[in-house]
Amino acid sequence: MAHTEHAHDHGHEPLVIEDDAGNLEGLHLIEAVQAVLARKGLISAGEIMLEIQAIEAPGRHLGARIVARAWSDPAYKQRLLENGKNGAAELGIKVGEAQLEVVENAPGVHNLVVCTLCSCYPRSILGQPPSWYISKAYRARAVREPARVLEEFGVDLPEGTVIRVHDSNADLRYLVLPERPKGTEGMSEEALAELVTRDSMIGVARLGTEAASSSQTAREPN
Repeated sequence: MAHTEHAHDHGHEPLVIEDDAGNLEGLHLIEAVQAVLARKGLISAGEIMLEIQAIEAPGRHLGARIVARAWSDPAYKQRLLENGKNGAAELGIKVGEAQLEVVENAPGVHNLVVCTLCSCYPRSILGQPPSWYISKAYRARAVREPARVLEEFGVDLPEGTVIRVHDSNADLRYLVLPERPKGTEGMSEEALAELVTRDSMIGVARLGTEAASSSQTAREPN
């Protein structure tokens, strides 16, 4: 059983409950605010669409580029761990959030990212967060029972692994640097980046030797 720095014993709430009613209500509120702003001439529908496209455009590939470079260049990895925002800038990647801290997975240590207050997330390098990331169930359970949450995502951690939970906020976002899969020696950075999934950079997935055929989205819990 993995060891966690945030072990608390509380009731179990399935992550599959995605707060559908709450999410739908939120979408209606957003649409209403956009309509009011458009009516008052403060913003146009076209401008709204451009902003949405700008937010969603990064996808995972910018974060994957950062990870691949860190796997390939030990000196770069050290600079990245010291200052994530500066490390990203070395690759010409602009991090829009206030600060970015990169946390490294290693044998015996696994990192998990959450935002307990809302949905703080490094959108500028990973795009929009998945719906489960902003659900109340994930936000609560990732802190109080991270090992159980990871099990539901299909993450089987070795005995004694320490789980470090990182709570994002408005001033600081986190990016997990996954362990480099075995058997990838000699691969180019471009090929390595293709192995990196969004979920591995949040911490709800691990990359193994089968990573080359892995899906973008980890298996969600039942």
